[in-house]
Amino acid sequence: MDTQIISLANQKGGVGKTTTCANLGIGLAREGKRVLLVDCDPQASLTLSLGWRKPETLPVTLATLMGRVLQEHPVHAEEAILHHAEGVDLIPGSIALSGVEASLDTRQNVLKRVLDDCRKNYSHVLLDCMPSLGMMTINALAAADSVLIPTIPHYLSVDGLGKLMESIGRMRRGVNKGLRVEGILITMASRTTYAREISELLRTQYGTKIKVFDTVIPHSIRAAECSTEGKSIFAYDPKGKVAQAYNALTKEVIQHEKQRQKHRTEIGR
Repeated sequence: MDTQIISLANQKGGVGKTTTCANLGIGLAREGKRVLLVDCDPQASLTLSLGWRKPETLPVTLATLMGRVLQEHPVHAEEAILHHAEGVDLIPGSIALSGVEASLDTRQNVLKRVLDDCRKNYSHVLLDCMPSLGMMTINALAAADSVLIPTIPHYLSVDGLGKLMESIGRMRRGVNKGLRVEGILITMASRTTYAREISELLRTQYGTKIKVFDTVIPHSIRAAECSTEGKSIFAYDPKGKVAQAYNALTKEVIQHEKQRQKHRTEIGR
């Protein structure tokens, strides 16, 4: 199986990264894809939002698996995998990842070694990164085929994308030369003139070099509410505007993949 590993990354918090990881992942599963979500954040927001309320009590988490790699012990990723009712699998995060990150030092391929043990079982692996450019995020970028960057239509968020682009550039020059930007996704967009102006600035500044998704995720309290229920927006508010937007994003990601595969096939002839 040709597995696509996508890191959802932004060093700023509160940009809809975890919400996008959960709903894009479940959106892909609804399209028949085999999806693994990986919670790379010590806050374990993805794990919590999918209904596991006490991640620290789980017997095996991502921290356990990465710890085994650091100790040169065998890794059996399936021991950590949880199954969600909406058709996705999850490797949960926990506060113990803070200790793991401190132990990583300069090692960039620890997470990759964990994923090498299980990626063959999935068409898509989505990594929910912590809101920083620390070693956990560096490990996620080193393991990924591409990066999807959620951002809100706010000047400071757009201005902060430069540092993330620099990190991606360093990865390309170093341990992950094939890393590409899947695209920039505008999230939590309101109907204000300011939000529209910032969205246009984003497209002007980056749109000629990097894909900016046509889909825009609207601001809605329903998106925040669904995570407290352990459900996706598709299950919580299936006819709402956010569900429609994440459905459109899912189709856009799949279409983008098909175009890339077609391009590779044509080059290979």
